[in-house]
Amino acid sequence: MSHLKYFAYEKFGTRQRELYRYSQAVRVGDRIELAGQGGWDPDTGVIDEDLIAQIDLAFSNVDRALKDAGGKGWEQVFRVNSYHTTLNHEVLGAMVRNVEKWMPNHQPIWTCVGVNRLAEEDMRVEIEVSAHDPDSATAATASK
Repeated sequence: MSHLKYFAYEKFGTRQRELYRYSQAVRVGDRIELAGQGGWDPDTGVIDEDLIAQIDLAFSNVDRALKDAGGKGWEQVFRVNSYHTTLNHEVLGAMVRNVEKWMPNHQPIWTCVGVNRLAEEDMRVEIEVSAHDPDSATAATASK
């Protein structure tokens, strides 16, 4: 699908693209689709040991990837899929707190799944989203 525009934010995103041949985001018309974002430092890729900190960082990394693809961030997200190696009330509370923080004006659809393992050994959460960006679609694909 080489006609689509793919994006990888600086440092960790471009490193992952070089090492593993995947991008952080793709624009499909007026939509932005993200690869799963984890609780890593966006500069170094170091994964925080604390589960709640991982969730907070994953939300921040989603915002970074959406904006890197020319979007406005979480305000355009309509679908969230989250994957968790630990799924309990504390995790759900942290997820809801972040949804309220990042999307105070709407509630997206959300699928939340418990899994045995994620891509990296220390990853305990991964969040992927779909966003609708009708206003910036043409400009974003032309500029990168």
